[in-house]
Amino acid sequence: MNASMLSYILLSCLLLSVQAEYCGVREIIRYTQRLLDDSSMSCPCRQTATSSCSCLPIPERGHELACFVDGTKHLMENTSSNPVITRLYWTFQALLDRSLCKRLAHGDQCQYETKGNVKEFLKKILTTYQEIDK
Repeated sequence: MNASMLSYILLSCLLLSVQAEYCGVREIIRYTQRLLDDSSMSCPCRQTATSSCSCLPIPERGHELACFVDGTKHLMENTSSNPVITRLYWTFQALLDRSLCKRLAHGDQCQYETKGNVKEFLKKILTTYQEIDK
């Protein structure tokens, strides 16, 4: 085995170990903060399906990622196209599919006891990822 092959193998192992604990923390915090600063995202949660102000799942511990996927997907489908929401959705979906973020338990089903408006949902994302960032 030559030196370049060895260095390739070592680099691959390093990348895999880094990837195994990729949570996208700073990126998710930045996007969530941007959405929270957007005043059009704040309106009361109504149970009726016709309202654009959706009720989104506030996840129980251990079900955060599945609920973040469901909630951002709902936002993506029910608000005018917002690239930040789309980016958050795909990030959460990748983290869930590939089990990349070990600190968030991976229940594939979103379990929640309460629902909240968009701002409450976004604040839950923010606090969850700020805890990981500590």
